[in-house]
Amino acid sequence: MAGPQSGSNVTRNFTNQFVQPPWRVAIWSVAYSSVLAVAVFGNLIVIWIILAHKRMRTVTNYFLLNLAFSDASMAAFNTLINFIYATHGEWYFGEVYCKFHNFFPVTAVFASIYSMTAIAVDRYMAIIHPLKPRLSATATKVVIVCIWTLAVILAFPLCFYSTTRTMPRRTVCYVAWPRPSEDSFMYHIIVTVLVYMLPLVVMGITYTIVGVTLWGGEIPGDSSDNYVGQLHAKRKVVKMMIVVVVTFALCWLPYHIYFIVTGLNKRLNKWKFIQQVYLSVLWLAMSSTMYNPIIYCCLNGRFRAGFKRAFRWCPFIHVSSYDELELRPTRLHPRNQSSMCTLSRIDTSVHGDDPRRTNRKSTKSQCQVEVKDESTAATKLCLHREPMFATEQLS
Repeated sequence: MAGPQSGSNVTRNFTNQFVQPPWRVAIWSVAYSSVLAVAVFGNLIVIWIILAHKRMRTVTNYFLLNLAFSDASMAAFNTLINFIYATHGEWYFGEVYCKFHNFFPVTAVFASIYSMTAIAVDRYMAIIHPLKPRLSATATKVVIVCIWTLAVILAFPLCFYSTTRTMPRRTVCYVAWPRPSEDSFMYHIIVTVLVYMLPLVVMGITYTIVGVTLWGGEIPGDSSDNYVGQLHAKRKVVKMMIVVVVTFALCWLPYHIYFIVTGLNKRLNKWKFIQQVYLSVLWLAMSSTMYNPIIYCCLNGRFRAGFKRAFRWCPFIHVSSYDELELRPTRLHPRNQSSMCTLSRIDTSVHGDDPRRTNRKSTKSQCQVEVKDESTAATKLCLHREPMFATEQLS
């Protein structure tokens, strides 16, 4: 995850090959600045949507919150700095930030991909084993803390060995491994396996099993009258998360290939166009931080309603009563019922309700949704509800 300043690649930082025409620098500046703006702004809105609306405070969404935080942080602290250093070849930011600059990307990417892995396992348990206990509020927080702890441990060598070196004409930031060539290459292999291949294999297996279940047969334990609607909703959940995972995998694949290839063939570091190749794969990797908010907005009704509320000041954005209803906490009220919808036992599990709190002996339960002066919207919600995420609220 570190830039070209790490490991064996530091040798090419001591050359003058970073000089490039102003027009090319301008193009790259626009490209990297766009990633920074969209990633930070979009992920901050995702964080606001989850924290500001009680209906969104769920187990799955808290993993998405962790994912948004890590993406926004990496975009804010590393994207622009990486670009400046890669284009100028000179480190302007001191030794302390040099250590942070090499340390934090691995930490953030680890947190991102293992948050996605936790969601995949959560979806697997909800759909394949709906009656088994789900993650509680406390367990979810513990998992998130463990993810960041392991991320810090994995990235610590980069922080420990990072340093700056003053050259005759400039200062460079790099990772001074004890054995530069061997240690740098081995570390990149370890990072590629632990922060890319392993979690993708786990997610591939879990989503394959879930996909076969959702698209190839009946869901275990389901006997509801609303089976078709529930199945469609569950498929939408899985589709969205698969899009998120595939996007991440495609964005980071060239980056990992770049470091493996240049590690095996050191002469490539002196190639005339290697800087442009690196800037390209780095931009693609950094751009992974900006796609998730767009995916959520396009594929999830509640996040789309949240984005509409965030941009309601725009003259061309209209927040309908249905959008307001999407983010309104569901209340059970025996009186003044505006609409009713029938949920099956499996439907509550996909929503994220704790099966321990569900009457396992009952196949169906009645859900009354209280709506004031919005009976049409409430009816629409019950008939076409999209249980994209859990409704179990975390304390």
